[in-house]
Amino acid sequence: MVQVSVVPAGRVALARGLPITLSFDDKAAEDVTIGDVKSSLTAKFPRFYAARQKITIKGEKKALDDEATLAVAGIQDGGELAVKDLGPQINWRTVFLIEYAGPLLIHPLFYHFPRFWYGRPVPHSMLQKVVYALVLLHFVKRELETIFVHRFSHGTMPFMNIFKNSGHYWVLSGVLLAGAVYSPIYNLHSGHILGSVRNNPKFIGACTALWLFAELSNLHTHINVRNLRPAGTRQRAIPQGYGFELVSYPNYFFEIMAWVSIAAMTGSYTAWLFVAVSAYTMTVWALKKHKTYKKDFKDYPKNRKAIFPFLL
Repeated sequence: MVQVSVVPAGRVALARGLPITLSFDDKAAEDVTIGDVKSSLTAKFPRFYAARQKITIKGEKKALDDEATLAVAGIQDGGELAVKDLGPQINWRTVFLIEYAGPLLIHPLFYHFPRFWYGRPVPHSMLQKVVYALVLLHFVKRELETIFVHRFSHGTMPFMNIFKNSGHYWVLSGVLLAGAVYSPIYNLHSGHILGSVRNNPKFIGACTALWLFAELSNLHTHINVRNLRPAGTRQRAIPQGYGFELVSYPNYFFEIMAWVSIAAMTGSYTAWLFVAVSAYTMTVWALKKHKTYKKDFKDYPKNRKAIFPFLL
């Protein structure tokens, strides 16, 4: 049998009985995991579910992995751990589904009900029809990937972050983009469209072809990443294959390429704003994760960039 004391790190309203001593019968420190500790705490305090718990060695800030055993963490019989309440959590898969649902709801509202937004009907140009189709296809693809392709290394995130995360999609690629692109400025009879490259089928076709290439490439890299992580694990490996020979995150690169094609097609300042904000955000993510790859894998390819081939 092994016993471990768990003390609160800060205020833990859902576990007012802390500190508490947990006993694991017929197990040694080498057999008990941090996940077992979390499960035992949840059994004692049902509202304090495992995703809300951050377990650390007392006096330290770094969270211990659920898979780590007490022995690996340096905790022996009679040792002490600390638990912090991370607050209400939401499943990452649910987060993505909510984020991508925004544009899928908002674009049809602007496209099909122009009189409500602009005060008059908007006969749609070829450009508007194509952009509408591409945006919806993009976010339908993202929803399907979330359900059937993605495997998440972290199960949940703080619930309040959903509003910040959703704002990027619901506002920038939702309200602002839809409001600009489906406006009378781009309609069938607009002088901004007639006689311009934005009414040229070859130009629109070229941009659409670039978009399709980027979307299919993005999907391919997502499937490749999925295959690196067996279901139910957090296993990590060096990604190889299409796109990965040049950058660590080709999925981000192809995502940016897809939106660049739409921005180029429309010439909308709003579309370019979304590209700029998205590219900056994904670049920050890629650089951080690329650094982690190089730290965790000593044989990580030295010439591989983070997100933009040959550049960054």
